Amino acid sequence: MFELAGALTGTAVALTIGTDIVRPEVLTQSAVVAALLGAMTWSLFTYRRGIPVSETHGLIGGIVGVGLFAAGPAAVNWAKVVPVLAAIIISPALGMLGGFLLILLVYRLFAGMSRPRATPLFLNLQRLSSIYMAFSHGRNDAQKPMGVLTIAIATYTGVTATEVPLWVILSVAAFAGLGVATGGWRIIRTLGMRVTGLSPEQGFAAETSAATVLQLASQVGIPVSTTHTITSAIVGVGVARRWSAVRWQLVGEIALSWLFTLPATIFLGFMFALIVHALFGV
Repeated sequence: MFELAGALTGTAVALTIGTDIVRPEVLTQSAVVAALLGAMTWSLFTYRRGIPVSETHGLIGGIVGVGLFAAGPAAVNWAKVVPVLAAIIISPALGMLGGFLLILLVYRLFAGMSRPRATPLFLNLQRLSSIYMAFSHGRNDAQKPMGVLTIAIATYTGVTATEVPLWVILSVAAFAGLGVATGGWRIIRTLGMRVTGLSPEQGFAAETSAATVLQLASQVGIPVSTTHTITSAIVGVGVARRWSAVRWQLVGEIALSWLFTLPATIFLGFMFALIVHALFGV
């Protein structure tokens, strides 16, 4: 429900994905399919390994890859891609710092409260922070597939999109919510149990700080990675407890996968565009 509510609050991120990354006039319907195949292939590969990676950067990489196939580097609006690349560093840094500072504030404010009293309180607060996180995820992440559908509509009609149709918003947001509700258990286990042990107050701090970063990015229309932001916030609350509470080898593997996401999906998008063109001539 709150994924859907977040998606209904604006379309700035969707329009960034749909019109600003690659010049729409160089894309075709088959290019949209190739971009999705590139992003989904990388996503499924990393999911099988239980590694949380960015669907945001996967989609952007796939779109850039098909743009490069269609018209070379001139097809890509590099001025718009640079803020997205900067967000790869900035959003995790803000998420980690926010989680670290917020959990320290919680520890200070509730230092005199016993664990039997604190746990029920923060279980309820974490329900609220989960709602906040879902709303923020819908406002930013659910808009990326909307942007892809916007590209598809533009290539079909031949008219550059200036808004996202309501049916696109509702359908994409509804399925995003269903996806979150029904799957992703390997990623959930990685983030909830393997990176660091999370107590209710730590979960509350991580979700609240990560969701706030997403809200700020959505306000200015920058697509950022919920995965990067919440993972970094979880690391932040773990570090606040003690450095050894974080499984740094796993964090290193996750960070390495983040570095490979854009190059891998650009390559996959390019290759799928090549395959589709070779098979169907479009």
